Amino acid sequence: MNKVRVAVIGLGWFGEKHCEALSGIPHVELHALCTRTESRLKEVAKTFGVKKTYTDYKKLLADPDVDAVSVVTMWDQHTAPTLAALKAGKHVFLEKPMASTVADCEKIVKATKASSKFFMVGHICRFNPRYAAAKDAIAEGKIGRIVSMYARRNIPAFVGQSVLPKIGPIIGDGVHDTDLMLWYSGAKVVSAYAQTVNVRKLKNPDLGWTMYRFDSGAIGVLEDTGVLPDTTAFQIDERMEIIGTEGSIHIHETHPNFSIVDKTGWHSPDTTYWPSLHGVRAGALREELSYFATCVLEGRKPTVITPEESAAAVRACLAAEESAATGKIVKL
Repeated sequence: MNKVRVAVIGLGWFGEKHCEALSGIPHVELHALCTRTESRLKEVAKTFGVKKTYTDYKKLLADPDVDAVSVVTMWDQHTAPTLAALKAGKHVFLEKPMASTVADCEKIVKATKASSKFFMVGHICRFNPRYAAAKDAIAEGKIGRIVSMYARRNIPAFVGQSVLPKIGPIIGDGVHDTDLMLWYSGAKVVSAYAQTVNVRKLKNPDLGWTMYRFDSGAIGVLEDTGVLPDTTAFQIDERMEIIGTEGSIHIHETHPNFSIVDKTGWHSPDTTYWPSLHGVRAGALREELSYFATCVLEGRKPTVITPEESAAAVRACLAAEESAATGKIVKL
């Protein structure tokens, strides 16, 4: 096998980003596409020159030429295609969050253990060079024992308007930083307390603040807001601070790393997650997909994140959402 033949299941905005990234990886062939909407299927297939198209993922999984699938459906529709793909003997890359319930996460973890195929959840921040460098520094003991972590992941109102009807701010965006906190600390969340505010009366709140207590004694705080002004220059105001007994780490993933001022105002385009580099979709998205495909080619199990770690992040975020709904501290 010189190339991994990958099929993408789910062709929303981010499913198309997966197609763009996969198309730019030399050892990957974007082999097939699947979505229930035929017009969308034809549109994306034409864009990427993909001949094999399906409106039913079960028929796609019956294709013996498909080596791996990238599941990019809505988060509450992850479980069925993932379980079916593993059962069909396909390698599976699954977008985060792993699933919408703890029970479904447990089903997926169990299925990965029963399968000989590789599985990985796309926690993209682990492939951001700054977060990865922080992990290395922590592992080397540069800041001592972690006692406090703070993360901020805020988005403009127009982005929140499209996302929040589908998923809440804590599980939708906070799952990134929850995962990072678990990764950095090597600890478990023992309790979660959260509060939310619903400004626009969407299906999910516009913002959420969460406080975790870890079994190491450390505290973690998440700020996830979806109502920054629409004139905000960047799509994500993303920062993280990790304080230890002997030092600290500070990550600032927004302006002023790159900015453009034109007649419409000030803009700070993404240069980290899925930027265009010489006409190819690059960044952390391509890195994680390339890493997974390389693991498949080399017969090497992915180790950057395990299924159990991904499930733990969902469990913590759902506990925080339960806390926000009940006004009580939720113990895990």
